[in-house]
Amino acid sequence: MAGELLIQSGRLTLRPIKAEDAEDLFGYRTNAIANQFQGWIPETITDVHDFIQDKICAEIDQPDTWFQLAIVKKDNGELIGDIGIHFLELDSLQVEIGFTLDCKQHGKGFATEALTEVMNFLFLKLNKHRVIASIDPRNEKSIKLVERLGMRKEAHFRKSLWINNEWVDDLIYAILKEEWPEN
Repeated sequence: MAGELLIQSGRLTLRPIKAEDAEDLFGYRTNAIANQFQGWIPETITDVHDFIQDKICAEIDQPDTWFQLAIVKKDNGELIGDIGIHFLELDSLQVEIGFTLDCKQHGKGFATEALTEVMNFLFLKLNKHRVIASIDPRNEKSIKLVERLGMRKEAHFRKSLWINNEWVDDLIYAILKEEWPEN
């Protein structure tokens, strides 16, 4: 299914990330501003190739795996970000999402557009029950984004994650299928 998966929105195509995306992914994922709250920042292009080859599941909807979608602009084919979907091992009806957008594309509505389509896909096509997002409380833009999508804060864990050589807080946002406006 992964090779066939294509999610379309007005301005974007979401498709499985592939080896040919490594250079573009490396370009925006190594940006210190865009990734200051990320748990994974590649140091070399080899890190990106390893990530694509070894860390991402080739099939979508497999328990306890991550599936990565590329966010591509329709008008010029530019890769501008990615969305990770973590299919949790609990019962496979719950997923975690994570997202990164090239900082040159911030403020243009691309993240909202892409995540809306991913949520539609998760709830309406894959029939997921619950979607969560784990966010550093200092990441105000991501908090506003998930709140705009209708997600609510469910937890605030104090200094619970070791990221970039420091203990950081973790906010958990979530939304249920019956709460999703497109449902």
